[in-house]
Formats: sequence, C-alpha cells, structure tokens
Amino acid sequence: MPPKKSAIAAAASKTGKKKKWSKGKVKDKAQNAVYLDKVLYERVIKEVPTFKMITPSVLIDRLKINGSLARLAIRHFEREGQIKPVIHHNGQLVYSTYDAFSNRPARNSD
Repeated sequence: MPPKKSAIAAAASKTGKKKKWSKGKVKDKAQNAVYLDKVLYERVIKEVPTFKMITPSVLIDRLKINGSLARLAIRHFEREGQIKPVIHHNGQLVYSTYDAFSNRPARNSD
C-alpha cells in the first residue's frame, strides 16, 4: 500500500468503532403489595398509628404497599379518628397522630 492509503486506512480504523454509551444505573422495580391479606392488614393497623408523620410515601416505603392501598389506609385511619390532617396539598397528604401534637411543647406568646 502506498503511504497515503495506509494513513487513510489507519485513521478510519481508529474512528470506525462505535462509541459504547453507559447504560446508567438500573433501579430495581419495587415489588409492592397490591392487596391486603390478613397478615399485612394487621401489620398496617398495628404500625401506622405509631408513626409520627403519615404520608402515602411513608406507608409505601415502610410497609411495601402500593400507592392506592396507602391512600386507602390513610382514609380509614382518618375516618376512625386515629390520625388528623396536617397539610393537604395537591396529591401529597400529610397526616399525624394526635399523640404527636400533644407531645409538642406549647408556644410562648411572650
């Protein structure tokens, strides 16, 4: 091969490879429960009233249930009078138990 052709072939072989893009971090798909069996129902009834802050996100993380079950559980506890709303903002509902409010120190009005 003449020098010109060999230089062109060498340049093409270096840049001819495709770039390999990283796949990034792959997050595992959550395997949250979509229905309440007896064991999970009893766990929800026992544990949720002990939480200081109750949101659908907290219930999903701690109890491994899906969002619709978390909202259903929150509505159940609100109807029973075991929790009370703190903030209702769009889709994020924040609740707390009555104990969390009673343990707070009183504000000084001085």
